[in-house]
Amino acid sequence: MMESPETRYARSGDVSIAYQVVGDGPFDVVLVPAISHVELAWTMPNDRGEIPRRLASFARLIVFDRRGMGMSDRVAGEPPLEVRMDDVRAVMDAAGSARAALFGVLDGAAMSLLFAATYPERTSALVLLTAFPRLMWSADFPWGITEEQQHARQLDFMRIFFGTRDEAARALRFVRGDVPTDEEIQRDIDYLRRAAASPNTLEAYLELYREIDVRHVLPAIRVPTLLIHGSDAAPYRIEAARYMAEEIPSASLLELPGEPSIPARAGLEHALGETEAFLHEVWEAGGWLDPEPDRILATVLFTDVVDSSRRAVELGDRAWRELLQKHHELVRRQLVRFRGREVDTAGDGFLASFDGPARAIRCAQAIVEGVHALGLEVRAGLHTGECELLDGKVAGIAVHTGARVASDAAPGEVLVSSTVKDLVAGSGLTFQDRGTHQLKGVPGDWRLYAVTP
Repeated sequence: MMESPETRYARSGDVSIAYQVVGDGPFDVVLVPAISHVELAWTMPNDRGEIPRRLASFARLIVFDRRGMGMSDRVAGEPPLEVRMDDVRAVMDAAGSARAALFGVLDGAAMSLLFAATYPERTSALVLLTAFPRLMWSADFPWGITEEQQHARQLDFMRIFFGTRDEAARALRFVRGDVPTDEEIQRDIDYLRRAAASPNTLEAYLELYREIDVRHVLPAIRVPTLLIHGSDAAPYRIEAARYMAEEIPSASLLELPGEPSIPARAGLEHALGETEAFLHEVWEAGGWLDPEPDRILATVLFTDVVDSSRRAVELGDRAWRELLQKHHELVRRQLVRFRGREVDTAGDGFLASFDGPARAIRCAQAIVEGVHALGLEVRAGLHTGECELLDGKVAGIAVHTGARVASDAAPGEVLVSSTVKDLVAGSGLTFQDRGTHQLKGVPGDWRLYAVTP
């Protein structure tokens, strides 16, 4: 057991995120938790304390509590993954870390994947403990759990945090396995109850948990990645980890025979030893040098004015130019508001890129609604994918796909690909299924969704 390091706060928007910096190793590691308490963790003898202690022994470790839990500000509901990415960037900035390896646990691993694909210039490597790209079963993801299993699992979680001690102990055994003693189980229960939030906040967290789907992100991971997964990690099946290892370029999988979701003792010691060796190898290979990424994950937004040719004829050249200037000013104001980046403007159309799909959708909605005051109507389309960086601008098949999505949008509609929809869990955005489409020049069938106004 060691004394807790000093707790500081980073500002992320209007929320304060509790963080600590400990260790003086040659490279930075950010521990991305599921449920944590930055001060209590150091008092725990099991994985809650052993993971940060071991990481801090060979690296400069940055630990933090996600918003809504631990010592960070309480918030209503559970934020989407892109807001949690903002929190990681805020903590890294506050700690003076330009680039770091991310050690993600459970749903923290899913967010880490999205972060690495979106900000490759700030990510040197990934270590993902019991990661899952999607929790729920689907026809194209047979390793997920059913709705009935998820309902039972959610009840177990609520028992762990808010039930009797006996109920909590029985439920936690399912996750922790048979190795921990009864005393260790009870200490873990006490820790989790102090680290977590209210019942409503936890329910929102569990609901987001079930909606996570980052499968489309996996091929866009360009940093060295180590997946660590127990063979008995129910309900996060080892087959899902093997699927991720195949989908992520240059990923390796460390399977821990007989270990549960969070490895115990010998299994955890082995996993952390492999982590240290892996990160030192990345360091020695120059993995912490400032990179020049040529590909990033981005959300592209296309907008264009409906019936622009007809309106131009009706108004005449001068009046149309003045109206178009007002349209451009409105679009650019919304891009600034939602952190979008203007990529190209052609006539009455805009192409912009975003580092978060929910922000991109809200920007599109604001544009569609705002132009009504000008007597105009626009259509908008969005897609998230791996984009090439050419002279600071995004290009490639993902951009082409976004353009085709926009061309299928109805007047006044914001239309998105299924990839965008899957990545905005927890945002409060709702959608109407527009069915399967063939996008000209883009292989395969595409499920498209209209954003509900």
